[in-house]
Amino acid sequence: MIGQSFPPDWLAGILSAYDQVLSELFWFVVGFGIIYFVGQVFLIPFATRVVRSRNRNNPTIETATKTYFRVVVIGFATLTGIIAAGYGRVLSESAVIIAAITFVLGIAGQQVFGSLISGMFLVADPDFNVGDWIEWPGGEGTVEAVDFRVTRVRTPDHETVSVPNTELTSNAITRPYGRDRYRITERVYVAYYEDTERALLELQRVAIDHESILDEPAPNARILELGENAITVQAAFWIGDPRRRDVPVVRSDFRRAVKHRFDEEGITIAPPSAQLLSGEVTVADSATESPPPDG
Repeated sequence: MIGQSFPPDWLAGILSAYDQVLSELFWFVVGFGIIYFVGQVFLIPFATRVVRSRNRNNPTIETATKTYFRVVVIGFATLTGIIAAGYGRVLSESAVIIAAITFVLGIAGQQVFGSLISGMFLVADPDFNVGDWIEWPGGEGTVEAVDFRVTRVRTPDHETVSVPNTELTSNAITRPYGRDRYRITERVYVAYYEDTERALLELQRVAIDHESILDEPAPNARILELGENAITVQAAFWIGDPRRRDVPVVRSDFRRAVKHRFDEEGITIAPPSAQLLSGEVTVADSATESPPPDG
């Protein structure tokens, strides 16, 4: 219609009611975006490079630096956005908001802060590093990263498990491959009628001939137990750089080599059955038996 304003008065009234909200949202986004951009593009990469240059052999600290700096940047960006939107005074003067924040942190934040502190302890532990193989009551695998709340572990099946940091700090952790070499022991059950000394000698030779087994310390073999049905002999040997070597494959290759060598030398590995039975069993046909006498 001629003479009607655009936008219409009713629409202009609705938009004016949201002017302040849109303005506050705009300034919040601007304040948050600037701090977040600066942190992600400049602050976190710079801090990561500094940590990497000072801890070249400890990737755990590098990944933890990224995680914790990212949390700090997000928190600071959120606070900056709130202040830019004009709510800084409300946050500082409103007793209700302060009480609500305190309540939330007290109830919901206990586990989060516990995981955060546990993660800091794991990062500070010189024997706990990214790339280490660990075993704990809930499983085993290779540490990939120590995050804000959980530690990511890659299992032997190449599954990624997120383990709460508190679980790792409150339970015993075994690091079997935490050094530059690892000792492996393998048992073999030899029949009693075999020459035990020859079996020990061949077992030791198999370990010496294996390319993945170290020459020093030298492999050895010994009698471990005189059982009811077999003599238990054990080979002990060392492998180098266990974190980069597939230990189960080394075990499997050694067992295959032992079985092949024992077959060649005619050494009998004890049978798996607990008892060996010999003799005859006679079964009589009941239909041919004479009937019992009357009376």
